[in-house]
Amino acid sequence: MRSTLLFLLILFLSLPATSIAQQAKQAFPIVTSNQTIQETLDAQPGRMLFLPAGDYEISEKLVIRSDGSGLYGPGRIIQTNPEAPFIEIEHRAGVQFRDIVLTRPEGKQSTAIEAVNARDCQDLVLDNVTVKNHRTRSGVFYLLNCKNATIRNCTITNYMRIAVDDRTASPDWGYAFHCIDGSGIVVNASTGTLIQGNRITEQELLPTPEVQEKYQLGQFVKKNDTKGALTSQQTWEQESVKNWHQGSAIIVTSPAASDRTQILGNTIENGAQGIDLHSDHVIVSQNIVSNCFVGMKAMHGSRHIAIIGNQFIKNDLWSIGLMPGAASYAAQAAAKDQPAKSDNSDGGSIIANNIISEFGFGNAHWIWGDNGNPILLDSGQKPENTPLADVILQGNIVQNSGRFEATKKNQQPRYVYAVRVDRKATNIHFSNNIFDPGREGVSNVELKK
Repeated sequence: MRSTLLFLLILFLSLPATSIAQQAKQAFPIVTSNQTIQETLDAQPGRMLFLPAGDYEISEKLVIRSDGSGLYGPGRIIQTNPEAPFIEIEHRAGVQFRDIVLTRPEGKQSTAIEAVNARDCQDLVLDNVTVKNHRTRSGVFYLLNCKNATIRNCTITNYMRIAVDDRTASPDWGYAFHCIDGSGIVVNASTGTLIQGNRITEQELLPTPEVQEKYQLGQFVKKNDTKGALTSQQTWEQESVKNWHQGSAIIVTSPAASDRTQILGNTIENGAQGIDLHSDHVIVSQNIVSNCFVGMKAMHGSRHIAIIGNQFIKNDLWSIGLMPGAASYAAQAAAKDQPAKSDNSDGGSIIANNIISEFGFGNAHWIWGDNGNPILLDSGQKPENTPLADVILQGNIVQNSGRFEATKKNQQPRYVYAVRVDRKATNIHFSNNIFDPGREGVSNVELKK
């Protein structure tokens, strides 16, 4: 056996260098100076393309046209066109992107589109992909109608931008305002998605008074003649809003379609909302969500959400929120002018073994004050929304970090209640939690075991 291996090694080493390079190129297609990335992808359908170290400027999107194709390697792709994404994948299976870097040059960073746009794909893998300075109103990674996608070990840095949130087309709101907007990972109408071990951080556009003043954040740009149904009279008259820090580090949406999602071990810093869910059958576990004014929320008919073993740090409005939304409704029989609807109510969820600390010590505290609640089990946005039901809260810690401060003034809790519960919510159970009282107590209701 040893003699056979030695013979093969000697034979391999005796091959000319050009022959070895040719064999390597056949096994691993490589981008060369003779072809663009797109040309090499098209010439090698169904194969992974190695991208050597170096910078590769593009001004058009890269389109994946074959199942099993993809890119891997240490190369850095620089997109110089703000109107074009980096990568587009439609109706493909088994596509992979690994270890590559995507970025935009100075002056070309703000865009309205995605870095990676995947639609109607199956078994897509984004692994150790780094995206920096892609500032978008959309999502850096955007998945629509995908099955069994994996987004793992990726790094997204500086993904938010100055924008206008235009709600004039909605009868619920009827106004538009200046805002910071942008999301890291957007998953829409997809099933079986794994989002694991990613780092999503905004380092520059932070919700400070200086940034708010510079960009007139929250101020109306326009408003309709008629006030929106969900808009308060005070907001309508003062023509400004507090929620000008928009977007989510991770959002899984399309509540009647998205299903079976795992959000595991991600690190999220300096976002607006950390994790936003409009989905069923979701596991949110071992994540660290720091300095986002909302840690996470699940609404609009989110059922069977397991929120287990996470760290929520420096949130200012709430850390964990379950709430019916405008899209929440009970099952409905068919009527003359309406088809039957399946149940899309919220609940059947578990909140367990999470730690909430330094609440009210984030960048957005100056906006929201001490009016937040670390755990919020809220009412619906409309009277007809079905109330939240069937939730277990077990083994969680909400700690008033102010009590460790030296001065008595700073020791006061920066929240109203540790837990605020909508009085219409039903079958809510608490056990073995440690809740430091807020300014008005532990909770607005008796915590039933």
